Amino acid sequence: MANIKSAKKRILVIEKKTLRNKAAKSRVKTYIKKVEAAIAAQDKEAAAAALKDAIAEISKAASKGIYHKNTASRKISRLTKAVNKIA
Repeated sequence: MANIKSAKKRILVIEKKTLRNKAAKSRVKTYIKKVEAAIAAQDKEAAAAALKDAIAEISKAASKGIYHKNTASRKISRLTKAVNKIA
């Protein structure tokens, strides 16, 4: 355990940031699952709508530094590609 006051503060700050990051990542995963569920159901309209929401959420997480920009782009690209494959 830290003895120095500033180190104790850093521990508290990191805990808060960790919780915020986990919540954001969880939210992104939920949106991705919604898109994948619509793809599995072969529902083009629902998949497109879910994709739009997922892209917004992924971009938001990337802008806050939760995901690296390339990771966010890769996730968006793969989802878009999967949605576009639906007949």
